[in-house]
Amino acid sequence: MNNPSAGPSSKAKAGSSQPSESSFKRKRGVFQKDLQHMMYGFGDDQNPLPETVSLVEDIVVEYVTDMVYKAQDIASKRGKLLTEDFLFLIRKDLPKLNRCSELLSMNEELKQARKAFEVDEEKLASVE
Repeated sequence: MNNPSAGPSSKAKAGSSQPSESSFKRKRGVFQKDLQHMMYGFGDDQNPLPETVSLVEDIVVEYVTDMVYKAQDIASKRGKLLTEDFLFLIRKDLPKLNRCSELLSMNEELKQARKAFEVDEEKLASVE
């Protein structure tokens, strides 16, 4: 988003795997409730203007879409999109990289805890 020349007109680049704007239609308003809560958590009004929420949603969707296309371009050499492709893209933005690493490690801990819980349930069921 720091590139001022990367506006809406530069979305469909030659040789890129990105679809043209006309072929990409999305359902608007999918993230509005979540964004309202996030905006309130970051100091906005409890009920922000719908135009503001819509603008933030457009910005977020554009950012995520751009990141996915960039990660897909990186992964195309390997043929498989991995989490590490996204980490590679944000490697220079240390706060984002640290937060992503933290969330990934918490996700792994939760998976292990669920797995241990399922094993404990199976043991209890077999004892009864």
